[in-house]
Amino acid sequence: MTFLISVVVQVEVVVVVAVVVEEEVVVVVVVVVVVVVVVVVVVVVVVAVVVSLVVVVVVVVVVAAVVSLVVVVVVLEEALHG
Repeated sequence: MTFLISVVVQVEVVVVVAVVVEEEVVVVVVVVVVVVVVVVVVVVVVVAVVVSLVVVVVVVVVVAAVVSLVVVVVVLEEALHG
């Protein structure tokens, strides 16, 4: 689980760094999104481990990863083309 979360964060950090020169505001938005997603995932993982629902943990981590990446991409598209 930790591995999955770290991979997601690393991918998003790369995206942020790539855009840091272009739009400072976008970077702030992206960082906020990443932080929120990581916090949510960590909380859910802790709760799920306590309840020992491994399947739920996997699903939530994957969904959170996909959603956060989609949000990042959409925000970047809007900033760069809009």
